[in-house]
Order: sequence, then structure tokens, then C-alpha cells
Amino acid sequence: MSLFKARDWWSTVLGEKEEFDQGCLCLADVDNSGSGQDKIIVGSFMGYLRIFNPHPVKTGDGAQAEDLLLEVHLRDPILQVEVGKFVSGTEMLHLAVLHSRKLCVYSVSGTLGNVEHGNQYQLKLMYEHNLQRTACNMTYGSFGGVKGRDLICIQSMDGMLMVFEQESYAFGRFLPGSLLPGPLAYSSRTDSFITVSSCRQVESYKYQVLAFATDADKRQETEQQKLGSGKRLVVDWALNIGEQALDICIVSFNQSASSVFVLGERNFFCLKDNGQIRFMKKLDCSPSCFLPYCSVSEGTINTLIGNHKNMLHVYQDVTLKWATQLPHIPVAVRVGCFQDLKGVIVTLSDDGRLQCSYLGTDPSLFQAPKVESRELNYDELDVELKELQRIIKVVKSQGIWPMPEKEDDLKVYAMVSSNFDPVSQATDVEIGTDVVPSITVQVTLQNRIVLPKVKLSIYVQPPLVLTCDQFTFEFLAPEMISTVSFSVYLKRSYTPSDLEGNAVVSYSKPTGTPRVVQCKFRLPLKLICLPGQPSKTANHKLTIDTNQSPVSLPSLFPGFANQSDDDQINVMGFRFLGGSRVTLLASKTSQRYRIQSEQFEDLWLITNELILRLQKYFEKQGIKDFASSFSGSIPLQEYFELIDHHFELRINGEKLEELLSERAVQFRAIQRRLLTRFKDKTPAPLQHLDVLLDGTYKQVIALADAVEENQGNLFQAFTKLKSATHLMILLIGLWQKLSADQIAILEAAFLPLQEDMQELGWEETVDAAISHLLKTCLSKSSKEQALNLNSQLNIPKDTSRLKKHITLLCDRLAKGGRLCLSNDAAAPQTMVMPGGCTPIPESDLEERSVEQNSTELFTNHRHLIAETPVPEVSALQGVSE
Repeated sequence: MSLFKARDWWSTVLGEKEEFDQGCLCLADVDNSGSGQDKIIVGSFMGYLRIFNPHPVKTGDGAQAEDLLLEVHLRDPILQVEVGKFVSGTEMLHLAVLHSRKLCVYSVSGTLGNVEHGNQYQLKLMYEHNLQRTACNMTYGSFGGVKGRDLICIQSMDGMLMVFEQESYAFGRFLPGSLLPGPLAYSSRTDSFITVSSCRQVESYKYQVLAFATDADKRQETEQQKLGSGKRLVVDWALNIGEQALDICIVSFNQSASSVFVLGERNFFCLKDNGQIRFMKKLDCSPSCFLPYCSVSEGTINTLIGNHKNMLHVYQDVTLKWATQLPHIPVAVRVGCFQDLKGVIVTLSDDGRLQCSYLGTDPSLFQAPKVESRELNYDELDVELKELQRIIKVVKSQGIWPMPEKEDDLKVYAMVSSNFDPVSQATDVEIGTDVVPSITVQVTLQNRIVLPKVKLSIYVQPPLVLTCDQFTFEFLAPEMISTVSFSVYLKRSYTPSDLEGNAVVSYSKPTGTPRVVQCKFRLPLKLICLPGQPSKTANHKLTIDTNQSPVSLPSLFPGFANQSDDDQINVMGFRFLGGSRVTLLASKTSQRYRIQSEQFEDLWLITNELILRLQKYFEKQGIKDFASSFSGSIPLQEYFELIDHHFELRINGEKLEELLSERAVQFRAIQRRLLTRFKDKTPAPLQHLDVLLDGTYKQVIALADAVEENQGNLFQAFTKLKSATHLMILLIGLWQKLSADQIAILEAAFLPLQEDMQELGWEETVDAAISHLLKTCLSKSSKEQALNLNSQLNIPKDTSRLKKHITLLCDRLAKGGRLCLSNDAAAPQTMVMPGGCTPIPESDLEERSVEQNSTELFTNHRHLIAETPVPEVSALQGVSE
């Protein structure tokens, strides 16, 4: 338990599902008992009025039945309650209740009970005023210096101040420029009303100015006003505080001076009578209510400030003197006297938690018991320590740590439907004339324990979209199975970089520990691809070697086989939604497959799908030693063209944004010039500023459209670049027979970003990652390992350095380098790399030489593969040796 928690003296909960605000709480001797004891008056938005007189038997007791003096349902919502001298002819205290369209003044009286039921209290209506406008708040005081009575001023929602002299209506005035009502308070020392306008400035209006100003019913300027029979409402002083205000309070503990306290959204201000700032304090948390009260130190004022972190702070001017924890967020706070206990803090929450508390600390009476002292046998401790060290060493050498076998609290399963949706859920697609199908994915959650507020998020690669990607489960009972379904479809006319989706579930355990569980699912190829006619020629070709006999393509791709001729079983055509085509050929005599397409990035999905389906096919056949390889040249030039196109769009976007910023500055400057001309009392020619403004506006719109179009092109280029990057990683893995861990390192280096941004782009991120690999696990000497990378990533001038580093990475992998992130990887690999390893170039001249050597290396590979006889059959019957 916190030491600085508010000490509960008395508390209760008001009603069920009722709402309260800062004006719903008031403390006063409303029944005029003369004992000096305050009563708690609370009104709710449901229309219930309650009066309490707390009498706890002991500290911390809840409310007893006799503590509730009165409870009345007034039907209309209660906006504010106040106690004052509101009835003429008497100085007794009466209760004023403000409704949205009515002001009621009641008399609260009590009669002594003659039986065990105790005293009885009654509420008698003295008078009421029906309001023509919807009320917002009210204040009261001795307006105009009247003695022995209080007048009431009500502020309406449209900014009108209505003054009531007890039973009669006096006048109404509209505040100038009012848009939204703000908090309202009355200063008796200056006889003025203080409010905060929607312009975020504190404004003060003299009561005398309000009384003699033009009547509110005559807002429009009449002929009599022009002749000077009426007076305009003029503000006495104003101060701009730059934020909206939550509450205003006037504090005057002596006749010489008074202070105006304003609680803002981030600060609270103390002002003098004339609007000058005495002091201000920036608050650490968002405040909810406040109350200034007298201080024991002369010349200072204490302030209670409640915030949205359940804290109540006590400030002496701007110095924090005390902080205490509350069980709720207070929306109203008051200080009263109950049972001769002065300074009781009364707080009210928006859901009706009413508490009387006091500040202080409770001393802890717990004392730790003494531990029995016993002599230690150091010889036995040494033997036990050596035995434990031996066990740890054995476990370390085996690489096995005992893990607790504990069942998961939540399990997630994803299942993709085998058929398309009967009615496609695709909407707003941008794929020409093709019919876009959709497929349903079902995600099942099975929990073992009670889990509140479970969130499920679904992710797929664009341009694939989901009909719904966020699901929330408010409560999951134990052993409960919850299932959600959604549809996936292709929205735009280019292929996604991957068909794999991810379902991520986030929740918190009963102990408060956050947990995340994820489940991956794979979408079918037919969702984005249709059977197509094979093509004889193509710009880009890949050949995949295997160690098993070729498989007929219709058996691998049954959903795409539209040919029944046996001569065509070794060739198959694919057409992606949007138009691009890919052709797959299987050799009749050799163990090879060729994939060819007009677009380099379109090769990725078919190549990956081919390898996955071959692995699955041979696993069903019981063949476990299936392996595929790539012996061709790594297509770096085609890959570099995609990198250059993506980088060019990034540079173009940066230029367009700079130009748009310049035109926006020019547009605002012309606006200021025109505004100055229009405000000038002496008319002056515009000097074609209006034509210049119209031309600049058209340029701004055109540039904004160009920026938006470039962003769309950049997003598409990044998706294509990711597809090509996946293909490059696959080919490098097959080329050098990399392990799964090494491929994971390549993926982390080449695919660090899920989304490309102008501030942090793909080129500089990948360049830093590859440079790190070249200077660590692929380094030649310790000198390269000592080179530090620049910690700041900036957009490069061009892509030449990145392309040279990618070429150098392939070169070092070709010469025997291995990828590893362990500590052993930092050791120079000169001994394990046959033929030596080219060091990282330190100058442009050295980089050129490395590029030439690498080009010769990959050119030799290209010649070597070209010499391998894999001629095409004119009838597209396959690839033969």
C-alpha cells in the first residue's frame, strides 16, 4: 500500500450508471442548523438530488442509512448546485439548482423525529425561472454591491448572460464574439464577471457595463443605437492564455487584494485583479479539477489539483507540497468541516464515487522477525558450490536448459478456405476488366484461462487487402473457442511480394504481463493468378536444377492445367491479375525447370511456388533427400534496374515536396499582401495580386496531385523491389547452398523495412546492413572489423555505393564466405576462404577494380551457363539437353 494514499474517512457510491461533473458538488450548511457543520449536496445528470451528513463510527466506514438526509428525483438533469441567500426578505441559505431549461430555488428544512426513524428533511420550492435558452453554468454573488442577498447569473450555450435578482429577471446580455461558453466566476472586489472565451483568452466584464449595455434582445444595430442611445458591451481586460480553461475560481482572503485562478488543459494561472499574471505553473499531468484555499503562510495560496492519474496535488503557489493517491479520477473537489473535523477533502468522480478523505501517512507497525543465527560450515558450502558449477557446466556443454513444460494460455489457428467465396467481397478494385475473386480465412482462438480485452490483428502484403483487419474480444472465458472470419482479395494490378499472412494476438495475463501470440497462414496462388497461354520468348529467364526426375507440371499445378494434350505436360502458362504473364517449362530429359517472364519481379512468386510444391510432392513420395540448386549467373543487373527506379522515385518525391513547400509559402505571402490591401482604409490597386494568387493556387493543387501520384508509384515500386529481393535471396541461397540461419541473415539485411518512408528509406538501411556484414562475418582482416559505421542514416546521392556493396557481398559468398552473427564470426576468415577475399574498398579507384573483378566473375558464370545446352523447343514442349 502506498504511503501517500489519501486516508478514507467516509465514502459512498451514488446510484447506478449516473454521471456527474464539476458543478454537481457543493458543501454548505444548507439546512441553516447553525452548528457550523457542512452538508454535502450532490446533483446528477439523471436528475437525482442528494444531501449527505457524514457520521462515520470509525475512520474508513462506508455510508450509513442515516447519513443520507434527503434524496429527491427532480426529473430534469442537474447541471449545477449552489447555496446562497437567494430569497428576498431573509438572509437564510437556500439551494439553487440549475437545469438545462430551468432555475429552481429550494428551501431545505429538517424536523426533529419523535420515533426511532430520526430527523426528517423536506425540500420546498421557493420559486423557479423558466429559461428561454439552454443553460451551461451559473455563478452568484452580491452583484452591484447589494447587501444581505445574492443574485444569480446564468450563462447560456450561445454566450448570453442572464441576471436574476432573486425572484425577478433583471436583464440579459450577449458576450461579444462568443462561440462556445466557458467557465464563469464573479469577483466581488472588482464587481465583475470573469470567463474564458473560445478565443482562449480570459476576459473580465464589469457588472455596471453589463447593466447599461444594449439589451440582448436587440442584438442587431438599430437606428437608436446609431444615435447613441445604447452602449456597446466592452471588455474590461483580457489575457490570452493559449489554451482552453476547465475552471475559474476567485480567491479573496483579505479586502486588500484578490486573485483569479484559472485551470487550463496543461497549466494553471494566478492573475491579479487587473489581468496581470502573478504566476503560472506547467502541470505534468492532464488536470481534471482544482480548488484554491487559504494558506498558513502569509502572502501565499494553497491549491488542490486533481488529475487523470488518480492523483491529488497540493501546491503552495507554484511549489508542490504534497501528492496523494485517490481511488478514482476526481471531477470536483471541495474542502469542508464535518463533526468538528476541519479541512476534510471531498472528491466526486464522474461515475458517482463520493469520498471524504484527509491527508497524512499511516505508520507501519510491522517489524521483521529476527532470523535465527547459526554457524556456517564453509567446507560444506564449498562442496555444494563445486557440485552446482559442475552441473551448470554439463548443461552448458549439452546446450540444453530445462524449460518448464507449461501449456500455453492462448492458442491461435488459421485456416484458409480451399474455394473462393461464392460472392466476391472485392470492392474498389483497380484491376481492369478481370473478375477479382476473394477467399475466406478463418482464425480460431482457444484459451485456457480467463483473458480480458484480447486484440487480434491480421496482416497481409499489399496490394492484398482484408475486409476486416482488427478484432477485439472483450472477455474470453476459460476453455472458450472463438472464431472470426474475413476475406482477402487483390486490390491493384501488380503482384504482392509474398502470399504469406500473419495473425497476431495481443493480450495481458492475469498478472498484468503483456503477451503476443502469432500464427502464419499462406494464401493460394490462384487468388492472384489465372491460367494463361505460354510464351515462347521472354526477357528474363531462370533455370532451377534438382536432383530428382522431372515432375509433370499439371500434377504440380492442378488448378492451372487447362491443356489435356500429353505433349503439353511440360509447359504451363500463368497470367497474373492485371496482365503480366509467366511461363514455366520442365525439361523432358534433364532435371531442370525454367521460369521466364517479361518482368523480372514476376519470376519470384512462380519460382518460390515451384520449389515449395516440389518439396511437398517428394515428401509425399517418401523421398527425403530432394534438393534444388541454381547454377546460373546471379541477375544483378536486372535487380539494380529496379533499385535505380525505386531510388529515382524517392528523389523525385523529395523534389516535389520541396517545390510544394515553396509554393505554399508563396501562397501565404500573397494572401497576407491581399489582406493588407483589403484592410487599408485608402483603396489601392491590387497590382495583379489576385491573378498571382489564383495561379499559385493552381500550382499548389497540381503539385499536391503530383506528390500523391508519386507516392502511389513509389509504393508500387517498393512492392516490386521486395519481390525482386525475395528472388535474389532465394537464388543466392540455392547458388551457395546456404543454411536456413544464413538465409535469415540475408533476409534481415535485404528486407529490414515493411514500409518505405521518405525519412528512412530502403537504400540507406540495406547499405548499412550489408556494410556491417562485410566488416564483420565477411571481413578479411581485423583492420576492416575496426572500421566504424556511421550511426546516422541519410538518403544517399545515388545508388552506386549500394550496388558495389551488393556485388562485393556476392563475390565474397562465391569465394567461400559464410554468414554468421555469433561472436566467432568476428574472426578473420582468410583461412577458410579459398583464393583469398577481396577487402572492403577504401577508395573509389579500389571500388572500380572490385567491380571489374566481380563483373568478370559473374560474366564467367554467365558464359559457363550459356555453354550448357538447354535449347528451347519451338512448340514449347519443354527444355531438352
